[in-house]
Amino acid sequence: MSLPSSVKYVIIGAGIHGLSTAYHLAQRLKASGRGSGADILVIDKTGIGGGASGIACGVVRNNYFQPAMRELMVHSVEVWESDPKAYSYHPVGYMQISPEVMHADVGTIYEQQKALGYESTFIEGAADCQKYMTGLFDDWQAQNITSVLHEKRGGYANNTASLYGLANKAEAEGVRIATGVEVLGFEYGSNSGAVTGVETDKGVIACETVVVGVGPWVNKVWDMLELPKAITIKGSDGTLHENVPMWKFWCLEEGTLGVDPEMHKTNDGKMPPVIHVDTDAPLYSDVDGSLITDQLWGLYYKPDFNFGGIQGGASPYKVDQDADNVAIDPYGPDSPDFIVGDDFIHMWCSMLAHCQKRFEGQIKHYKHKEKSGGLGCFTPDNFPVFDNFRENVYVIADSNHGYKMIGVGKLVAQELMGEKSALLEPFRFGRFAKGELHPVSHSPFPWS
Repeated sequence: MSLPSSVKYVIIGAGIHGLSTAYHLAQRLKASGRGSGADILVIDKTGIGGGASGIACGVVRNNYFQPAMRELMVHSVEVWESDPKAYSYHPVGYMQISPEVMHADVGTIYEQQKALGYESTFIEGAADCQKYMTGLFDDWQAQNITSVLHEKRGGYANNTASLYGLANKAEAEGVRIATGVEVLGFEYGSNSGAVTGVETDKGVIACETVVVGVGPWVNKVWDMLELPKAITIKGSDGTLHENVPMWKFWCLEEGTLGVDPEMHKTNDGKMPPVIHVDTDAPLYSDVDGSLITDQLWGLYYKPDFNFGGIQGGASPYKVDQDADNVAIDPYGPDSPDFIVGDDFIHMWCSMLAHCQKRFEGQIKHYKHKEKSGGLGCFTPDNFPVFDNFRENVYVIADSNHGYKMIGVGKLVAQELMGEKSALLEPFRFGRFAKGELHPVSHSPFPWS
C-alpha cells in the first residue's frame, strides 16, 4: 500500500502491542464519534509478527511476585479469553513448581491471586507436591520441590496466528497496516518538543500522535527521540544511583524438542498446563552424567503443535554494557532472534529429563537451526514503562513481558482517548526518580 502523507495516529510496530493498540483504539474512536480506524496507520520495518512477538513462546500466565503485574495480567487474560479462536489461545493453565527458597514468594502470589478472584491451587511440602505432580504425570521426578502453584486460567497462544487474528480485527475496523516501512527519525515542531512527523525510508508521515511498540528495538527509537540513555534511580533506602543505563539486554534462549506433542499428555489423556520448574537441585547431564550446575536454575515447556514438538526455554543470562552504557548486542542491532548453541540444547534437554522420565534420551530429537528466543530489552528494574514522552509520543516499553500482555493495547487506547488507566499507573517512567520500583523475587527469571 502507498503511505499516506498525513494521518492522525502512527503506530510503530506490528507486534502484539502495536496491533492491540490499533484495534482497540479504532473501536474507541468509532464508539465516541471522534474518528475511525482510518485515522490509524501501523507501520513495521518487516511484517506482521516480524519481530519478537512472531517468535514468542506464547505463554500466558499470572505468576508474578509484583502486585501491579498480577493485576495487569488479570486484565490481559480476560482479553485473551474474549476471543480464543481469533487469538489462537489455548486456556490449559499454568504451573509454577518451586524449591524452598521461593516458597514464601509463591505463597504470596497465591494469596493475592485469590484476592483478585484468579483461580489457582497451592500445594505445599515436598511429599504433597510429589503426589500432586504424579497425579498429573506418572513419570514426574523433579527434585527439591516444596511448592506448586497451579493457575487454572492462562495457558498459551500460537504466536503468528494470534497476531494475524489481531491484524484482521484491526483491518476490519479500517486500520491500515503498512509493512516494509522502516523508521529513520522524527520531525519536531518549532516551538515544542512534540513530534510532527515520522521519517521513514518511504517518506515523511505527518501525524498528531505516535505510539511506539517495537519490543526489543525500543532503545533504538528511544535514541531517535533523544531521550536519556542513563538515568538517576532512587533506591528503597533513599540512596540515589546515578548514571544507571536506561536499557540493558538479557539473552533468552528457547527451543523445541521435535517429538510428537501428544507424548506430553497428562495421565488422563488431556493436554497439560504450561509447566515452569525452578529448582536448586543439582542438574546433571542426560548425555554423560556430568554436573551442569549446582545453582538455582529454571525452565518452562509445553506441547505445541504450532512449533511441532515440546517447546520452551530456560532462565536467561545478562549481556554486558560498554563504557557508554550501551548494551552490547552480540547478534547485531537488527537481529534480536537467533539460533541457540549446543550448550543450551544440552542444558535444556537435561532439564526436561530431570523433570520427567519420558524426556530421558530425547536430545537426539532436538530441532536444530530454528530461530527461537532472542534478546530482551529491559528497563532498570526489569519491568515495563508505559508513558508519554515529548508531549505526543506514547512509548510501550514492555521489558520483555510483551506477548502475554495483549490487554496493554486496550489500556493504551483508553489513555490515548484521555482516560488514565489505574492499571498502567505503576509503570510510569517517573517511578525511577521517586524510588517506586517493583519488588524483586527469588526467581532465577528477572521478570517474575
